[in-house]
Amino acid sequence: MCGIVGYIGKRDVTPLLLEGLQRLEYRGYDSVGVAILGTGPGRAGGLRTVKAKGRVRDLRDRVPERFTGTTGIAHTRWATHGVPSDENAHPHQDASGRVAVVHNGIFDNAGELRAKLAAEGVEFASETDTEVLAHLIGRSQAPTLEERVREALAHIEGTYGVAVLHADFPDRIVVARNGSPVVLGIGEHEMFFASDVAALVSHTRQVITLGDGEMATLTADDYRTYTTEGSRTSATPTTVEWEAESYDMGGHDTYMHKEITEQVESVDRVLRGRIDDRFATVRLGGLNMDAREARGVRRVKILGCGSAYHAGMIGAQLIEELARVPADAEPASEFRYRNPVVDPDTLYIAVSQSGETYDTLAAVQELKRKGARVLGVVNVVGSAIARETDGGVYVHAGPEVCVVSTKCFTNTAVAFALLALHLGRVRDLSVADGRRIIEGLRRLPGQIAEILGQEEAIAKLAAEYADATSMMFVGRVRGYPVAREAALKLKEVSYIHAEAYPASELKHGPLALIEPAVPTVAVLPEDELLEKNRATLEEIRARGGRILAVAHAEQEKADHTIVVPRNEVELDPILMSVPLQLLAYHTALVLGRDIDRPRNLAKSVTVE
Repeated sequence: MCGIVGYIGKRDVTPLLLEGLQRLEYRGYDSVGVAILGTGPGRAGGLRTVKAKGRVRDLRDRVPERFTGTTGIAHTRWATHGVPSDENAHPHQDASGRVAVVHNGIFDNAGELRAKLAAEGVEFASETDTEVLAHLIGRSQAPTLEERVREALAHIEGTYGVAVLHADFPDRIVVARNGSPVVLGIGEHEMFFASDVAALVSHTRQVITLGDGEMATLTADDYRTYTTEGSRTSATPTTVEWEAESYDMGGHDTYMHKEITEQVESVDRVLRGRIDDRFATVRLGGLNMDAREARGVRRVKILGCGSAYHAGMIGAQLIEELARVPADAEPASEFRYRNPVVDPDTLYIAVSQSGETYDTLAAVQELKRKGARVLGVVNVVGSAIARETDGGVYVHAGPEVCVVSTKCFTNTAVAFALLALHLGRVRDLSVADGRRIIEGLRRLPGQIAEILGQEEAIAKLAAEYADATSMMFVGRVRGYPVAREAALKLKEVSYIHAEAYPASELKHGPLALIEPAVPTVAVLPEDELLEKNRATLEEIRARGGRILAVAHAEQEKADHTIVVPRNEVELDPILMSVPLQLLAYHTALVLGRDIDRPRNLAKSVTVE
């Protein structure tokens, strides 16, 4: 959620900030602003700001022609405290106008601090929690900007990625992190920072990711990192894996379409170099867990939010089937609040595309505090969850810019198949079954290409069902997580209400909703439950419901069928999710939705 970007160096900062903000638009936002330290007469302290409710293009129209400087910070805001407005847009300033602050996250004690500052005579210009920090810094008399920021943050409770400009210290920017990502970009006589490497890769691929409780001072020629208590820390730059072109649209009309079509390559990438034909298993060195430790696992608990949670449901099914270890998935947002029993023989797995999802990260931290072993399944190398877990699997989906997850969901499910095969082969899964699963994994990229070849037909089906105001998605066992994810996709991107149920649960209540105006999407893998699933189609038809089946062969009881190539039964859910991504995409296209930036949503959820 939200996005921050900043620069200090010798170049004109305004074009760099606007470019960086455009790179961060995918994160979800409703207002935008920039602050620069400029030079020239009539500029109070040299600090100038421009803010706007709306998009980056709206801000660009407001920026004066001679809005120049070599140091600046910028922000895209996703509203928490206060409605989207010019006044609530970041950056926020203190009463003197000499301090500017941008902030991702939430200050939990902002109300208390606002009341205290108001009692001391401070007049607030916005409804935000962030403005509190600007006033705290502005009122400090500490001799350095670093001390003023540390002193102010000592009063703050909550999550933040913040950046501070001060007209009295024009040679530096101070940034700090606690629970919300901050990445430094190292250039030649210039420094960058952002909440996401997407804003940096056009200019540098040498980056440093700050840890929680860490701060940094950036000057044009150097940087230094330290804790919020002032102790120096050592930070070694790493090289970003992806080129700037990876974040471009590449000739597609939307990022969502681009990323759906990239799944052939992305699935091949997550498999590459990991298959061990000799022993009919896979190599996952990042687990940091030897065979004895793997055999000692008695239960697996998978934690994630949204699409990551649904991929975890597929993962739990795979682990139970292939490794015969009890496994289940749970929303990370609920896990730590129910005071869970943390079992030393349970392997916990945290799933997140960004590796920064706050609910999931907080669950990891609670588990680590209680001595649990936690693995991460994430996409972003060096992210917070990747750093805080004991090991894990990178899903190598590549940059995913659209708010709704497609290729990362698929790659995560494939990564779970690899993990399940690994756990199975150190336990009781036979060599023959290991080889069977490996061959199935190798077929996935080609079969995804087959499904993508049906896009035109799926687009026509989307037009048939786009008039629905509500849709039902059903599946049993392997098909149920697919139904859950497909319903979420449709809701996210088309705004059509959708519900997902286990097919067997329809007769326990949801059948009351079935009528011609409420179509049902039924996920029917050709497994041992196929006839039971067909019986569900009969129940729906008897009540006048329209049916779109996703199956391995035409279904005579359905009005329409999307035929998906058959793989091994354990891997079929991975393939059956892909046409439903296309269905959601083309439904949204018919309805004229803002596909890459659905209303009210953000890509990386770094607040509770």
